[in-house]
Formats: sequence, C-alpha cells, structure tokens
Amino acid sequence: MIPEFLIRALLASIMVSVLLGLLSPIINTKGLAFLTHALFHALLFGAVLGMILALLLNNYGLVILTALVVTTLLVILIAQLEKIGFTSDSAVGIVSSFVAGLTVLGFGVLYKVMATRPYFPLTQNIVSYLTGDIFLVTLDDLTVLIVGGAVVFFVLLLLYRDFLYISFDMEGVESYGGNARAYLTILYVLVGVIGALIVQTVGLITLQVVAILPGAIALMVSSDFRKVLGISLLLTLTVQLTSVVLAYFTAIPPSGIATIMLGIVYGALLFRR
Repeated sequence: MIPEFLIRALLASIMVSVLLGLLSPIINTKGLAFLTHALFHALLFGAVLGMILALLLNNYGLVILTALVVTTLLVILIAQLEKIGFTSDSAVGIVSSFVAGLTVLGFGVLYKVMATRPYFPLTQNIVSYLTGDIFLVTLDDLTVLIVGGAVVFFVLLLLYRDFLYISFDMEGVESYGGNARAYLTILYVLVGVIGALIVQTVGLITLQVVAILPGAIALMVSSDFRKVLGISLLLTLTVQLTSVVLAYFTAIPPSGIATIMLGIVYGALLFRR
C-alpha cells in the first residue's frame, strides 16, 4: 500500500517538473538567472510578511498567498524599471536591495509577533518553505499547485513562441510591431508565479538551482531548441521523481538530493568538454 503522502509528493513532483522543464530553457536563453536571485529575496520577504499575517489572523494559508502576491508585484516592478531604461541587472539589483532591507525589518516584526502568540503550527510551514520537504505538502497545497500550475502551463504554452522570439531578438520583435516589453512583463510575472507555486515543494534555498540547471544542461547537450525542451522536461521529471523516491527511503530532504543530482550531471558535462 503506497502511503498517501507519497502519492501527493509524486503528483506534486510531476507538476513541478512540467513547469520547470518548460521555464528553465527560457530562463537560460533570455539570461534571467539574476532574476531568479531576485525571486529568492521576493519570496522570502513575502513569506515573512505572510507569517506575520498568519499569526495575527490565525490563518496559516496566508503564507503562500502573500508570497505569491508580493513576488508578482515585485517582478512587475522590475519589468517597469527596465521599461523606463534601466538594464536588467540594474533593475534587479535595485529591487533586491530594497527587498533585502525590508526582509530584515520583517524578521524583527515577526519575532515580536511570535513572542505574543503561539506559533507551533507555523513551524511546519517554515520548514517546508525553506527546505522544500515535499512530503509535507497537504491536499490543499497540492490542489493549489495543480490548479495554479495548470493555468500557468497553458499561458506559458500559448505564449512560448513569443517568449523565444524576445529571448533571441527583442529588437527584431519590436521592429515588426510586436510589443516586446509586454511579453517580457508577462514572462517575468510567470517566473514569479511559478516560483511562488513551487517554492514549498522545491525549497527556497534550492529554487534557483532547480530553475536554472535543467535548461543549462539541455543547452549544453543540443542546439536544437525542440530537443533542448525535451531534454529539460525529461531531466527535470527524472530528477524530481528520483529524489522523492530516494528521500522516502533515506529520510534526506528531496530538494537536496535533486540539487546534487543536477550538479553532478552539469559537472560531468563540463569535464567532458
């Protein structure tokens, strides 16, 4: 008899694999690795703010919801800064610096709130948010991931060709009358939303690695983008499912196993060159 929590973990892994498998090649071709670093700050700040609200309102579901809203707003802000003339790195750096300061202040407020209210139910939420223990995913968490992931998947699929165009030739898209900045903003929002949806399963600490390495590895193996996409999807799915199975038998956090596996594959390909 397969435990129910393991079934939930495997289903969550499949959805995460599809989203990351599609997104990772775009992140690499468009050069959005620094944006994923900004996501770390945005998601952490959103989580801290969500924890404060969760304690005040006694509703622990607010953690992920708040992180989703905060992250979406911040990536839109980054896109707007780029629109008015800032480079991508500058826009990310400006937003990240302010968010880092707000996060430190948020922790100060969180400690004060925790001192006045029982926070035991929040402990499990914090652990799963930081380390990505997919075995702690509840049925409600899985429902949000599947429904939200399905919506993002179809939007990503619908606009995937446009995202490729702006990744390789943004000026060319604009010269043909396309609104490249609008597509870029949508892409940034999708990156932020996907990050908020999957952070509880892959972990905030390892999010940047699992978002970047599958696409980077696929691009090292092939220059044909269809093959790149297939390799990224297959690699992500294999690593995620394998890490869940190994974690079940070893009691090691699956996010750590997945990161190490991706690192080994990436390192092996580098040594072969």
